[in-house]
Amino acid sequence: MKVDHLDNIDTTILSELAINARASQVDLAKRVGLSSTAIARRQKVLEEEGFIRGYQAVLDLTRFGLSTTVLVRVTLESQNEDALKSFEAAVVDCPSVVRCFLMSGSDDYIVIVMARDIEDFERIHRTELSRLPRVARIQSSFAMREVVNRAAPPVIFAASRRRARK
Repeated sequence: MKVDHLDNIDTTILSELAINARASQVDLAKRVGLSSTAIARRQKVLEEEGFIRGYQAVLDLTRFGLSTTVLVRVTLESQNEDALKSFEAAVVDCPSVVRCFLMSGSDDYIVIVMARDIEDFERIHRTELSRLPRVARIQSSFAMREVVNRAAPPVIFAASRRRARK
């Protein structure tokens, strides 16, 4: 199934699950106007077709003492395949890293790190980040406050709903 084949019911199911992945099929059925059996069938198809890759709980990391988000820009000494592969294999094993993106532009990677505070980040920098292979430069920025954190941008549901109405 392609995105342009999603109907309004499918996009409503996806939109609701993006907001609350624990929404029951009964709750979804009430919002959509179908039976919970029909919702279950549609949700299974959306999973099988890859529109839903999985479900996860959004944890309040401050409850675990991780209140400092650090955006780390990494430049490698080389962008050859070996350098990229060795960096990526190593960064996966860094326990403080929550996300890592291969980038275009002047930085090769953006790494998102969660720390308790600046002192904890210093430890992470020393024991995890500075030990990553093939790194030429590391620059860090501290997030002051999270403003938006969405599972999906709402615009994808609006576009799908416009197509479904046609």
